[in-house]
Order: sequence, then structure tokens, then C-alpha cells
Amino acid sequence: MAESLDLLPAARVDRYRVLKEQIQAVVAGEPSVVARFATAACMISHAFQPRFFWTGFYCVDPARPRELVVGPYQGTLGCLRIPFGRGVCGTAASEQRTIVVPDVDAFPGHISCDAASRSEVVVPVFHPDRTLAAVLDVDATEPDAFDAVDVAGLEAICACLLTTP
Repeated sequence: MAESLDLLPAARVDRYRVLKEQIQAVVAGEPSVVARFATAACMISHAFQPRFFWTGFYCVDPARPRELVVGPYQGTLGCLRIPFGRGVCGTAASEQRTIVVPDVDAFPGHISCDAASRSEVVVPVFHPDRTLAAVLDVDATEPDAFDAVDVAGLEAICACLLTTP
């Protein structure tokens, strides 16, 4: 599932639908959250290469519940810890909502883990009881790389990661 740079929106909608089904099938019955997140990060990254530069999860740290700690990811070195309310990931965690950033340099307080990142989308991942478990962070080397199709597709995937089918 490569060559996603030039996919039209309808083709990306289909790719996300199939990807969600594949992720659900692979993680079905797997009790480990780490395994579920690692699988999703890998499959999302590979489905949209080379468009997605960095794909991974920042998990709520149970020992420091107002802080995210890097979880499973695909890409270059990620930030190790991000406080709630700081940067795109910390803001998405604090506000518990998806954030799309067309130009990371224009986002106040953006944390640059890798200078190659030019745009970003961050999606919250909730436990079945609706408490925040993590955020999915996807970066691209191109500005304005994410749109409503990506948001809907990534939100649908995140909504199924911690639920049983």
C-alpha cells in the first residue's frame, strides 16, 4: 500500500477504510496496548509512505498523568516526554481533540523533534471509559499535508484501537 503522495481523496478514503479493517483484524484479541499501538503505527506508516514522515503514539504516563511519554512509533527520533498543553501533542491531549497543523512553524509553542517535519495531525486515543490513553501523532515533510479525509480516517482507526470488535 505505498505511493500515497498523489492519491485523490476518494482513494484515500478507501485506503483508510481498508487499513482500519486490517488493523482491527490484526489486533483482535490482543490485550497489550503496546502491541496494539505498535501494530497501528507500523501499518499506518507503511500504508502512507512516503507521505507520512513520522507516525506514532505518545501515551499518558500513569505515574505522571499530565504528561505524555513516547510510545511505539515509526520514523526518526521522537521527543521523549511532552507535558499536557505544550506543543501540538500536549495541546491535543489537554483539549482532548484532533488538531491539524498545516505549518508547524506557525503553531505557537511547537516542539520540533525533527526539523524535517513541516505539517502535523494529532488525534486523541481514548480508553473505552473515555479517559485519554494516548495521542496519535503523524508528521509530514510537506506543508499542509493533512485534510479532512486524513482526520476522519485516523480518528476512525484511533476509535477502534482500544475497543474489542
